[in-house]
Amino acid sequence: MGSLPDLKSPARRRLLERLSFAVPLAALAVMPGARGAAAAAALLDPVSPEAKAVGYVEDAAGASGAARGSTCANCALYQGADGSQQGPCQIFPGKEVKAAGWCASWAPQM
Repeated sequence: MGSLPDLKSPARRRLLERLSFAVPLAALAVMPGARGAAAAAALLDPVSPEAKAVGYVEDAAGASGAARGSTCANCALYQGADGSQQGPCQIFPGKEVKAAGWCASWAPQM
């Protein structure tokens, strides 16, 4: 068997110190969202199968079955910021929907 490493060696200490800083920085660099808002989610295509399945439209005024005044912006599933033009929706992971849009999954905010 080998002997235990000499932890008092200056070269080893420097290596361990550098690793203690490099590993967390490397982890931050590969985390989702670490690059900021540059990697925004794609806008949901209204003709996509998942949009058609719930009758999603980009303008609630043209939606058959939509109650007057109901839009994605005032839906409990919408996660966009107040006043934004579009934002994420819990129904469509990784996609954004138009705030003025509507779908059959619309639910009132509580």
